[in-house]
Amino acid sequence: MENGAKSWAFRGTQKLSAKQSKDPKQKVTIREALDKLMGNLNEDDDRSVIPLGHGDPSAFPCFRTSPVAEDAIVDAVRSSKFNCYSPAAGIPPARRAIAEYLSRDLPYKLSPDDVSVTLGCTQAIEIIITALARPGANILVPRPGYPLYEARAAFSNLEVRHFDLIPEKGWEVDLDSVEALTDDNTVAMVIISPGNPCGNTAETARKLGIIVIADEVYSHLVFGNKQFVPMGEFGSIVPVLTVGSISKRWIVPGWRLGWIATNDPCGLLKQTGILDSIKKYLNISSDPATFIQGAIPKILENTTEEFFSNIINTMKEDADICYSKIKEIPGIACPQKPEGAMSAMVKLNLSLLEGINDDMDFCAKLAKEESVIVLPGIAVGMKNWIRITFAIEPVFLAEGLDRIKSFYERHAKKL
Repeated sequence: MENGAKSWAFRGTQKLSAKQSKDPKQKVTIREALDKLMGNLNEDDDRSVIPLGHGDPSAFPCFRTSPVAEDAIVDAVRSSKFNCYSPAAGIPPARRAIAEYLSRDLPYKLSPDDVSVTLGCTQAIEIIITALARPGANILVPRPGYPLYEARAAFSNLEVRHFDLIPEKGWEVDLDSVEALTDDNTVAMVIISPGNPCGNTAETARKLGIIVIADEVYSHLVFGNKQFVPMGEFGSIVPVLTVGSISKRWIVPGWRLGWIATNDPCGLLKQTGILDSIKKYLNISSDPATFIQGAIPKILENTTEEFFSNIINTMKEDADICYSKIKEIPGIACPQKPEGAMSAMVKLNLSLLEGINDDMDFCAKLAKEESVIVLPGIAVGMKNWIRITFAIEPVFLAEGLDRIKSFYERHAKKL
């Protein structure tokens, strides 16, 4: 670890401070894109709307959360122990439980002091972006990615630079593009898992002197040949700030319980001021509901493997349906069969379609004609792609993809 400390030098060791832009460049969020598409629905269509654009499967019976989680919430409320304000970083039992939960997958142990509890991953991202922002700084984010990073960075006057993920290689990080984008003002790069976090990515970040923000909200939701590998495993090579939550693995996005974990066994972040900035932000921000924090130890410790296996098996069934159905539609293509998370990136072949201008036009007309909602790729940085979220009841997923096929046949260019 000492060698790691000597070989890694953060590019901006001065204290960091947030600077709010007076005229932030607004970025389209997933929510905004989906709201716009919902406005395109045809009220005269009697068919059910099939939502293939969001990441919230909780409305579907096959994705109900664990009874252990439900009982833990009830017990926490009825105990009357959690009606008080929470400490800024979260109540000690919650922080301890999260540290122990994350440490199961790491070669070292996190302490409660390494964990801050947040209002879901959204607030975790907001806090880190604000802590990193300073005049002239930039951050590297993947394409495709999660547009919240861009939106939050715009409000903090933090420049965003996109590095590519390679579709043909399972959306592997293009490390050459990362190096080409980095300069003396680059402060961090974002890795979204389950993707392809690996030692090479960590070594590149170390060489460039930037920290890694590991977005692991989809941790352990893998069902292919690859296993989930937390980026924190490489914390001795490069400092990693991990953001996560219970929203996806436990199918409870509305509970708004997330965290920031500092994976930095060499103690390199202390010199940067980032941890102090995070602490100061927590002191002036809202906290997750205390009773949900109070339930976290039981949720993390007592949820059965059977529950997780059932969720994974349903996800795999959905991914298989999604991939096989897409192959039946000539106008779209999925370069890689999904092996994790809840969605697939699908490329549009507009040359085969009549009267479709781009991905947003495709999605708007699909909503109007077939009552199917998919996310335009432009929302995640991929113009003329679409993102299909497959985490719904398998029978509805199959119907939704059949409707997309009918849409294609209606708009296919006549030979």
